[in-house]
Amino acid sequence: MPPVISPHPNLDHLRFPGQGPPAVPDPLDALDPPPHRKVGLMLLQPVADPAPRIYNLFPTLAGPIARWEDRLDHIKAMRFDWIYVNPIHYPGFSGSLYAVKDFFALHPALDDGSGRPADDQIRAFLDAAHEQGLKVMLDLVVNHTAKDSPWVDDHPDWYVRDEDGAVQSPFAIDPANADNKTVWGDLAELDYAPRPAREALVAQFAAIVRHYTALGFDGFRCDAAYKVPAEAWAELIAAARSINPSALFAAETLGCRLPEIEGLRPAGFDYLFNSSKWWDFRKDWLLKQYTAFRSLAPSIAFPESHDTPRLRADLPADWPMERVMDAYRRAWLFASVFSSGTMMPMGFEYGFARKPDVVSTRPEDWEEPAFDLTAYIAATNDMKRRARVLNWEGPQRAIDCDPHVLMLVRAAEHDPDLSVVLVNRDLEGVRTVAVNHIRQADFGVGAAPLAELTPGRAKGRLDPGATVRLDPGEIRVFVHDPRESP
Repeated sequence: MPPVISPHPNLDHLRFPGQGPPAVPDPLDALDPPPHRKVGLMLLQPVADPAPRIYNLFPTLAGPIARWEDRLDHIKAMRFDWIYVNPIHYPGFSGSLYAVKDFFALHPALDDGSGRPADDQIRAFLDAAHEQGLKVMLDLVVNHTAKDSPWVDDHPDWYVRDEDGAVQSPFAIDPANADNKTVWGDLAELDYAPRPAREALVAQFAAIVRHYTALGFDGFRCDAAYKVPAEAWAELIAAARSINPSALFAAETLGCRLPEIEGLRPAGFDYLFNSSKWWDFRKDWLLKQYTAFRSLAPSIAFPESHDTPRLRADLPADWPMERVMDAYRRAWLFASVFSSGTMMPMGFEYGFARKPDVVSTRPEDWEEPAFDLTAYIAATNDMKRRARVLNWEGPQRAIDCDPHVLMLVRAAEHDPDLSVVLVNRDLEGVRTVAVNHIRQADFGVGAAPLAELTPGRAKGRLDPGATVRLDPGEIRVFVHDPRESP
């Protein structure tokens, strides 16, 4: 018989460092009532203020906006609650989604050909998503424009110029190798140095943000956020929230250094994107990043993105498909349990092999599925939306149980909730770990009852004297949640 949990006061009003205010009730939430559901051995209802579970709908792969509604049932069935859409605006000469020429016109590949205004096409999709209880965030690109944007001539003082007066292109430096510099020659970098021209530039983007918020977008993924001063972001966030007080802002910060992240603190971002995809389950850099991030804002993990190769490209070509599927399950489960939010790109559920291209990808590039993990993803997302500690970013430790088994222990900041994640680093062999070892006093687990939530696993508890078996590469998830029904 499971132990009886003593009554515990509701502390949902308390916030951990970096967490924003409690969510304002949204009419969309009523479309997905919170029934209790058995998760492992626990009977839990959905978390009242969950972190976002995001599906990245790549626009030119999905085709004209009118077709996007056909994908909503699929996205909802996988238990996602947000959709992230890359830029949908009219591009410059390169055709790149991220080389925006006109922020108020639609990309030609996304127009449905009906003659309806772009805003009407966009609004129709947003209304359909909202009817499904799904919120939608738009990629917001304010660090640069296309080099052939009319702004280059109309507002020449909005741009960074080189010593010859030519518009400068943005670039990125590899954090691991400062000599590795990527320059985007089709882009023109905007200048956010303090001066009167910056006020006009920020005011222009504030108008763009208000326009798309008024259309019905619920938030924004902020491209290259660290390239724009926090003060400018604060104005843009305020502009959106003047229309929708609950508008969510997630900062894309990949590839930047921690001091650049710290510079964003005054902006008021709701989420950052972390780098957990690249972790080897051994080095300490990810936990350092996690600790640094969570004092500013909780973070979002992903197994791949439109900026990275597909996961299959990182796996040995001779692996049998079942082993590939195991790698995909492992990647999505880890992304779901490491930090607060998650993001999955279109096609991951089917094992797509080709990375979407921001210039050339079209619906004809849709691949024949290598497999179908929609049921597993749905089960994992349902697990996450019902376990409070998996939506909160409290203190987290990485502990080596032995050379092959890693244990991640994450505690809630103000509640007794706790998660224990066991990872078998060994992709070839079965490993075991004793529960008595896991519950050592200095590991922070203590005697709290821990029930298994791992999708697809026979559910049990971490009882003293027992041994946990981990199949090759397996991840197992155990949670203490004081809301558990006895």
